This record gives sequence, structure tokens and C-alpha cells, in this order.
Amino acid sequence: MTVSKVVLAKLSPTMEEGTIVKWTKNEGDPVKVGDVLAEIETDKANMEMEALGSGVLRKILIPAGGKAPIGTLIGVIAEADEDIAPLIAKEAAGAKPAAAPEAAKPEAKPEAPKAETPAAPAPNPAAAGAEAAAKAAPADQPASAASATQTPPAAVAPAASASPAPASSGASAAGDAGRVKASPLARSMAAHRKIDLSSVAGSGPGGRIIKRDIESWAGPKPAQAAVARASSATSGRPAAARPPAPTITPGQELPLSNMRKTIAKRLVESKFSAPHYYVTVEIDMDAAVDLRAQLQRLEEAKISFNDLVVKACAKALKSFPMVNASWGGDKIATHADVNIGIAVALPDGLITPVVRNADQKSVTDIAQEVRDLAGRAKDKKLKPEEFTGSTFTISNLGMYDVTEFTAIINPPDSAILAVGAVRRVPVVDGDEIRPGHRMKVTLSSDHRVIDGALAAQFLAEVRRLLEAPVGLLLG
Repeated sequence: MTVSKVVLAKLSPTMEEGTIVKWTKNEGDPVKVGDVLAEIETDKANMEMEALGSGVLRKILIPAGGKAPIGTLIGVIAEADEDIAPLIAKEAAGAKPAAAPEAAKPEAKPEAPKAETPAAPAPNPAAAGAEAAAKAAPADQPASAASATQTPPAAVAPAASASPAPASSGASAAGDAGRVKASPLARSMAAHRKIDLSSVAGSGPGGRIIKRDIESWAGPKPAQAAVARASSATSGRPAAARPPAPTITPGQELPLSNMRKTIAKRLVESKFSAPHYYVTVEIDMDAAVDLRAQLQRLEEAKISFNDLVVKACAKALKSFPMVNASWGGDKIATHADVNIGIAVALPDGLITPVVRNADQKSVTDIAQEVRDLAGRAKDKKLKPEEFTGSTFTISNLGMYDVTEFTAIINPPDSAILAVGAVRRVPVVDGDEIRPGHRMKVTLSSDHRVIDGALAAQFLAEVRRLLEAPVGLLLG
């Protein structure tokens, strides 16, 4: 019978190497075509790699936790009595230069790896899962020989932010990571009355805050009020969502994850090849705040400000096709579809799930899709087609109370919109000063494709749509 080589495949468009998170088959186990052999971490997600041949898994050449470039032989499938020694010897001779980096790979201290290297031939799935979780690196979806269902290391899950989609509302901070359980109606009422949900005792199932809890709320206890005043002293708003606390030791040298390597390579290429420039506008969000509050009163409707921004950009891109375009060296390629990437933060980097044909979807459809994509991105369960093919990108740091920032263009897009927080500020209205809601957005553009006047016109259209947001619900 023919020996079947288990070769590390290119599982994503940007993958250059992969990490073996764990082997799901041990040496000596029978294998059939299509069986899951191993879980591979690429630069985007954790993928299950399937067997392309049948027989017995005779040899594992790269143990769990090991890294290898694409095309590397990582295992051998053959009949139990088949001689695989010549193949192993040939691969060992040819792979010697690449083997040294693998041996030097273990974590931070030089002596610890030496003791662990001899134990490599018998992979331990439990230890492998822990080691891979410590690296916390995402991975990608296979092109042909991998399954679309992946199981991320359990230890990674707590580190991921549970906030499913970028949003810049005050209510989103209160509900971040599910710390406060409340019905959408209760959240809307609390936002209108400026009630901090963390100070309200819930009487619903499982301690969930419901309408009557908001109606009967008499104010925070003295200790709670002091904490609330201290946390919002600088901004007058509830404290912004906190990023996950770092789990590193100062002075430690951290090996680069596959995701971090890809981020570094692609963003350096973008920043130093595409001539970036930046245009910022401030948007009157009063009408959007009112509209969102009305939508939130519907128990089923969970709309974030970011969802409204996505829809506004999608409609504006149809009117300005040159913003929905890519630089092609000797040509500019405009795109028929409006596919908007949404930047999602992960413990060790970021990923941009894509809402395809966003211009054809309703705000509620966009909201549901963004929540689903962001949740699966944090679990490293996205398929390649779900994080590739964007034509425009949105990055929102509003949930961290960031007023404004600039973002680096995500190739091959020609623009990215950086979205700040919706702030309650003093506004000059005629001869009066009144409170109002404002939000700043900054468009980073590739000057090879988008001229300054075009960027300004595009942002003016986005602003017009968000300042009259009922139109976003009509198409």
C-alpha cells in the first residue's frame, strides 16, 4: 500500500507556518480518509486537519506544541507492516536546518526546553492543550484538507473579551462580558434615567434586572454612590469597558504567535507601501441615540451604535464606489459588492470578520451577524471566507471611551474608518448651550486611490446618514 504523507497544508491565505495544538490520533491508531488527525493553529483560527489517506498513524514527526512551515511533513500514515524508515531518514536529512529552530522554540528559558525535547515522541493531548493555550495564538481555516469546526483550547476562552461587537454606548460597558444581566427594556430605561445597572438588584430569573427593578430603583447605596462618583469623575459617564488584564511578567521575552507575526508583516507592508492620510469629522448623534433607545425597547432588538455605523458606511460606499476600491499596481479595482470588515480584539491580536453585502442587509440583520461573527472570532471558529474579502474596514474603540484615533489600512482595502465613543457634551445650539451627543470618526485613506476631497465627501455622506438615522432602517 502507498505511504500517505501527513503534510502541513496552507490553511489560510496569509498562513506561513502553523503550530500543532494537539494530535487527536496517537501513533498506532487506525486512520481513515477524513478522520481528524490534529488541531492546527494558524494566524487566524484553530483548525482541524483531516487525513488524506487510510492506514495506521505510524509516526508523528512534529509533537504537540511544535511549529512548522507549510509543506513540512508532520506525520506518516501507512500499513502496520510497511517499512517507513527510508522516508523518515530522507525527511530527517532534508529537514535538518528547519529542525533546529523547532528544538529552540520552547517558551522563555533556555534550559527547560532541553529537558522536555526527548519526551516529544509520545504526545500528551492534555499537556499540549495547556501549552498551546499559554501561547494563546489564533489559527486559520484549511483550504482543502481541514474541517470547518474547530475546538479552541479551553484555557483561551476566559481571556477573550465577551463583548461581541464594537459599540460605544454607556450601556454596553455595564453589560460587558455578561457581568450584569438585564432585559433590553431595562437597559433602555436605565440609560434614559442615567442609572448604573451595577447598582440595581435584579428580581428576574437568575437575578436578571427587569422593568420593575428600574421603576422601583431608589438610588445607589452610599458606598455604591461613592464608587460611581469616583469612577466617573473625569468623564461624567459610567466607566469604560476595561481590557483584559495582562498575564505576563515584566521583563519576560514573549515568543511571537502566528497571528502576531501576520499582523506585524501585513500592517508594516500597509503603512510603508500605502500613503496614508487622515480626515476627521464630528457627528451629531442625538437622533441616533434616540433611535437606538426606541429600538432597544423591543425585547428582540439589540442594536449597537456600531451597527448603525456599519449600515451608514455600506450605504455611503454605494454612492462612492472609488472608496470601495483597491490599488492594483497598474490599475484600480472597484468592487461590485460592499463587504465590510469589523475589527475584533483578541487576547493576542485582532481579526476582521466580514459582513458581506452589507448594503443589502437591514440594521437588525447586521447586528445579529456582527454578534455571531465576533463571538466565533473570539472562540477561533471562523471559516476563511468569513474573515477574508473585505472591501472596507471599521475599527471601533468607543467602548474604551476613546474619543478619536487613527487606524492603519487593512490591505487590500483602500480605507478604514476609526470610530470613537459617543460622548455627552455641551453643544452650542443658536444662542443656547445644551447637552448633546457627539461622536468623532477618522477615515484613513490610501492616497493612491482616494483623494482628499473624495474622502471628505464620503465622510459628509456618512455623517448625513447618521444624523438622520431613520433612513438607515428603510434600505
